[in-house]
Amino acid sequence: MIQIQSSQHIIYKDTDQQGDDACDFKIVDDTLFLTVLCDGVGSARKGGAAARQIVKFFMDQFKTRPKVWGIEKTLATFTQHINKLLFKESMTQYESIELLSTLCVAVIEADNLYTLNLGDSRIYLEKQNGEVTQLSTDHNMDDEHLSHVLVNACGLNEHVNPEILITKVENGDRVVLCSDGVYNLLPTPELFAKIDKGIGAKLILSTLEKEYKERDDMALQIFNIESLDELHAVRNLDLIIPESPKRGDVIDGYVLEESMMQHNRIWKVKREGVLFVMKFPMSDEEQAVDEFVREAWYAKQITHKAFGDAWVPEDRTYRYYMMELIEGTSLQEYLSKRTISVDSAIDLGKFLHKAEAHLLHLGLVHGDIKPENIIVYKNKETAGVSFKMVDFGSIVEVFSENSRAGTPTYLAPERFVGENINEASEVFSIGITLYWALTGKFPYGEIEPFQTPKFKIPRNPKSYNPNIPSWLDSIILRAIAIDTDQRYQHYSEFFYELKDPINVKPFFDKSLSIIERSPLGFYKYGFFFMMFLNFLIVMFLSQ
Repeated sequence: MIQIQSSQHIIYKDTDQQGDDACDFKIVDDTLFLTVLCDGVGSARKGGAAARQIVKFFMDQFKTRPKVWGIEKTLATFTQHINKLLFKESMTQYESIELLSTLCVAVIEADNLYTLNLGDSRIYLEKQNGEVTQLSTDHNMDDEHLSHVLVNACGLNEHVNPEILITKVENGDRVVLCSDGVYNLLPTPELFAKIDKGIGAKLILSTLEKEYKERDDMALQIFNIESLDELHAVRNLDLIIPESPKRGDVIDGYVLEESMMQHNRIWKVKREGVLFVMKFPMSDEEQAVDEFVREAWYAKQITHKAFGDAWVPEDRTYRYYMMELIEGTSLQEYLSKRTISVDSAIDLGKFLHKAEAHLLHLGLVHGDIKPENIIVYKNKETAGVSFKMVDFGSIVEVFSENSRAGTPTYLAPERFVGENINEASEVFSIGITLYWALTGKFPYGEIEPFQTPKFKIPRNPKSYNPNIPSWLDSIILRAIAIDTDQRYQHYSEFFYELKDPINVKPFFDKSLSIIERSPLGFYKYGFFFMMFLNFLIVMFLSQ
């Protein structure tokens, strides 16, 4: 995700009416930064209208551009289109060039800054070391007496061939755009001296306004790059995606030993006698590559021991990422041959909490908690068995709206009606997993893909497995509650009760009748009530 700190301001020479300068900026899809600044030519009757029309055009159209277009083609095509539109409108309505404006556009995608300008508005880049470079060209007449006359502008001619400059940028760099009304009054060194002191666009222009009574419109934009979208940069790497990898193939020094899935995209590989896991994208289609890049990006950020190690080799020539090979079996397979003890189930619940809590720290959730994605293995350092979470492909950002992501049987009811993925919905998946591990049953039955199930109040897990203590029974029922208000809202609440059984309160679904909630208690108190009632009747009859 790209993050930009912005400061933008316009001051018109006639403060009581709209002037000729216009500017705006936006972040598109969290990955691309776009800014546009225009200065309508004052000698043209509709210069200000042209400037505003250009800015609005770029702001509206950039998000809906064809995905197959690169930034260079998009900038060139859009500029040519709006230029021709303004020229034809001028000739049709006024029979002369009246919709005329300068144009400055800057786009940041990954670590590339794309810039384009027509006219004499300017674009600057200031590096972290203070070096300032003007990236735009002043398109004025060479004659000093006619230097105010533009030889290139948007709407000046029917056809235009804009030059697009591509410059590498880094976190901490600064991009500045301004109209000639700014730099004609404030030379470049003085402008950046103010900016470097942290003075914003509004204060800089307000100071100039007080100092100069005779002046032009002034527009200034200051953008500090706080964080580039590194994910997009990775997506654009020119890497090979093998169509049909097979045993014996050598990929960057790794020998493919054994396919781990039928689709042949996950392999056991060996290098220098050590086994690893290598994963490729499902295909070279754009969506598949985008999903894979995001998966690899998330995987390498996860460092908790609840997960296997994952990394992306810097010197790779193919598109893949690497994972630690965990020798073990899935919880699904493990429990097909044996039962799990209550103590091990509690350990499993605590493990799942720790795994999810780590992901939440990164702003993520697993999205597909189920026995097939939990590996059981022998840990040499501890007695008994240990667990690892796998399947980085299901991990998404917390509050994502991908409601069907995951396995239907383990999805919370609200996920089937489009609500986002959060801690409460993940706790539900943990509860279903514990319920199944201890009973071999699913509380709401097995749910097929694309089915919209009806959730009914489940049986207590204790009714299937009498070894389950009442407090754990209550925790599981609260975790899988249909009503989110009755369910744990946060992992910490679930974990707190797992490690402190004494304070766990009995769980009763609010929709149950009193007799359904506690049959024994109902008959017990009913018995004493009837005894008391009979006593009152006897006393009444004896009088």
